[in-house]
Amino acid sequence: MTVQDLSISVDTVWMLLAAMLVFFMQPGFAYCEAGFTRRKNTANILFKNFVDFMIGSVLFWFVGFGFMFGSDGQGFIGMPNFCDLSFYHNAAGLPTEGFLMFETVFCATSATIVSGAMAERTKFSMYCVYSFFISLIIYPVEGHWTWGGGWLCNSDAASFIMTTFGTTFHDFAGSCVVHSVGGVLAFIGAIFLGPRIGKYRKDGKSNAIPGHSLTLASLGVFILWFGWFGFNPGSQLAASGEVNRVAISHVFLTTNLAAVAGGLATMFFTWIKYGKPSFSLTLNGILAGLVGITAGCDMVSPVGSLIIGALCGIILPLGVSFIDQKLHIDDPVGASSVHGICGIFGTLCVGLFSTSTGLFYGHGLGSLGAQALGILCVDGWAAVCGIILFGTIKKFFGLRVDKRIEEEGLDIYEHGEACYNN
Repeated sequence: MTVQDLSISVDTVWMLLAAMLVFFMQPGFAYCEAGFTRRKNTANILFKNFVDFMIGSVLFWFVGFGFMFGSDGQGFIGMPNFCDLSFYHNAAGLPTEGFLMFETVFCATSATIVSGAMAERTKFSMYCVYSFFISLIIYPVEGHWTWGGGWLCNSDAASFIMTTFGTTFHDFAGSCVVHSVGGVLAFIGAIFLGPRIGKYRKDGKSNAIPGHSLTLASLGVFILWFGWFGFNPGSQLAASGEVNRVAISHVFLTTNLAAVAGGLATMFFTWIKYGKPSFSLTLNGILAGLVGITAGCDMVSPVGSLIIGALCGIILPLGVSFIDQKLHIDDPVGASSVHGICGIFGTLCVGLFSTSTGLFYGHGLGSLGAQALGILCVDGWAAVCGIILFGTIKKFFGLRVDKRIEEEGLDIYEHGEACYNN
């Protein structure tokens, strides 16, 4: 075995290990969402997290991988592969099947984010429909623009961006590509769905609807935190060589520091604002820090990651309060704030805190402009697709379950079984 063969083997094992860690985030999302919602809907919520991965895996292998990484799409979308992976050749020599698996778990994550904001009142059949289209079209198209050689990173348009801003759009592991897209779709879906019964009083005040288990929710957050060490460092896609070893270690550090800062900032902010530290919001604050650092975890310093995480931890409760109390949009788990708002903010932070292109390091506004343009394009695409998708489902098929089903619980009526039988 040559040194090059050994290097590729090590990189392949690292990529697949990272894919396993990201896959393990699925139970994290499932437990987090189930814990933040009521026990009568637990089976429905857990089921949806399995469905996301099952549907996403088949569709991404069948055509989504081609849509995202195909080279003949003129910059907007790649060509469908129809199960044939021979079109793709990784520049680093990594096996295409392994790279497909790594990208599949990212696709499933984007679809799963939507589930939480639309929990406790969505028809299971219609959930399968919109999960289908997120995995088939919405995620692969914007993924092609950014990570698949499309117009935001490797075309004449990217040359225009480079000429205009002096740099291109950067999203290392998906603050925008995965999280803000999922958050925008979650926000649009919650608007079309409407609030849960009893969420808002006639005077416009918001009623709290507590989840049934902070134990489950906290376990979910611990799992997500653990899985993020595959999500961010794994995006390096290589472990061999001194440069890659240093890069992975750096991303591990910045990822963890942002999570810690996000949780601490939310804890102290809610302690000051409400008189007591909120455990449920602090759990989301940890996730907010993780989402915020994901775009620039490779380009910011440890101090920068602490600042980004802390800012996300403060933005999170403000975003949750604004969406709930001012906009009257019912998001049971805060997905719109955690993934949407903090995903957008974290992507913009690359233009501020990147040590090589950021404004705070004396590199001007170019990177911030490129990041803003990327966000507008990617999240604009998600918003338009979300409006069309959820609007069509609501008009022709009905997006929401009947009142009686919502009041008595989706578990029995939608699935004929429940997680808790006593």
